[in-house]
Amino acid sequence: DLWRRADLGCVQMCGYPIALGLAQVVPIAAPIPALGWAEGRAAYRSDLIVRADSPFRSLEDSFGHRLGWTVGHSHSGFNALRHHLLPHWQARGGPLYAEVKGDLVTARRILDSVLDGSIDIGPLDAYWHALIARYRPELTAGIRVLASTALAPMPAFVAAPGLPAEAVARLRQAFAAAASRPWFAPQAQALLIAGFAPVDLTSFATTLAWDHEALAAGY
Repeated sequence: DLWRRADLGCVQMCGYPIALGLAQVVPIAAPIPALGWAEGRAAYRSDLIVRADSPFRSLEDSFGHRLGWTVGHSHSGFNALRHHLLPHWQARGGPLYAEVKGDLVTARRILDSVLDGSIDIGPLDAYWHALIARYRPELTAGIRVLASTALAPMPAFVAAPGLPAEAVARLRQAFAAAASRPWFAPQAQALLIAGFAPVDLTSFATTLAWDHEALAAGY
């Protein structure tokens, strides 16, 4: 409902619903995480986490156990996970896990579910993971990353299609110039970002391709 508001001016939105067209929006810019794995791009990935004391040493070790995911229109909590698992599912020719718990909704619920043992493995937005590890390290002390997905486009700030093109252009320019402003550095350090990259609908082609690939395979 929020994303469909006609007065949407600048709200961050996951790239998967952008790519799927769940709401008609105009992408403006996306953050560039100041993290080595982002490769200086407006990109992110999902960390597939397990408990620190888990016996699993590879992703394949987790097969036959319990998997969790967040919500069906989430990239980090569903689409990226499905894409990462697809070749394994195709090779096996059937289910990878004995139990799959869906609709856990949030990254925090994935984290808590791994920690309390209700799931054995789940996808954690790696940018969120970095932030929570920095500010609430006690929450991540009991987990470790078993594998990480490939990079995909970072969630973007979007506007309603009714926002004048001139205003969209000015917003894109402002985001692109933010890293050069004197006020930016302390905010960037706190948020672990290096700047912003202008984006449009074509920027999310990878996200949509992953969806189409999985659906075409029947996964």
